[in-house]
Amino acid sequence: MEVCGIVYKDSGKIYYFNKNELPVKEKDYVIVDTEKGEQFGRVVFVENREVNYELKNVLRIATKTDYNKYLKTLKEAKESIKDAKNFASSLGLNMQFVDASYTFDHKQLIINFIADERIDFRELVKMLAAKYKVRIDLHQIGVRDKAKELGGIGPCGRQLCCTSFLNHLDTISINMAKNQNIALNPAKINGACGRLLCCLSYEDNTYTNCRAKLPEIGANVKYKGKEYKVIGIDILNESYTINADGEEITISVNEK
Repeated sequence: MEVCGIVYKDSGKIYYFNKNELPVKEKDYVIVDTEKGEQFGRVVFVENREVNYELKNVLRIATKTDYNKYLKTLKEAKESIKDAKNFASSLGLNMQFVDASYTFDHKQLIINFIADERIDFRELVKMLAAKYKVRIDLHQIGVRDKAKELGGIGPCGRQLCCTSFLNHLDTISINMAKNQNIALNPAKINGACGRLLCCLSYEDNTYTNCRAKLPEIGANVKYKGKEYKVIGIDILNESYTINADGEEITISVNEK
């Protein structure tokens, strides 16, 4: 099956659709059929794939009229955030609204927000629905998602990965930092969102494979017929250091 990978916004999650025998190519703008209604998206790839579930279809290649309509809905959705803030304030709801978007067919308004706790926003939904006469979908997101939406510069001096190219936010664990022998200093291992850096996952498999060949610090190993204690390891160079009668000796696991 010819499958199209489509995003609804830059660096957004990639969704898969049936090409539907249309002359679609990479970077084309298209209208697609989704569970929430019609959506405007951009094609990021077209390729043959085996899928074991039914895909929604690409309905058509977008026209200039479609594109102008899309820009109009972006502006309207942005304005809806002001009302959401005012309504939430009147209801005493502590919510920070991040972004809003309409489905292309203008049948649903999706608003993302963050909050320190779970929010009962049923009354807010009623107020928004009464004003905009569409279905309202309020979605509570995490701080990682907020950072992705707002963007910024990471500690490396480059644009945030989640904003520039990451289409999916993986789970990051403190064990990844430990696995790479990184000092557990929050200032060093946390990103702009206040959570663990996404880049900790990039080389985690490499570190895991290299570490598997090395002894743990403090372990006893044999060297020239004697046992010595490991006092340090160099993961990427796949070597470890022992204290041999007061002399520090570095041994590569690849040595014959």
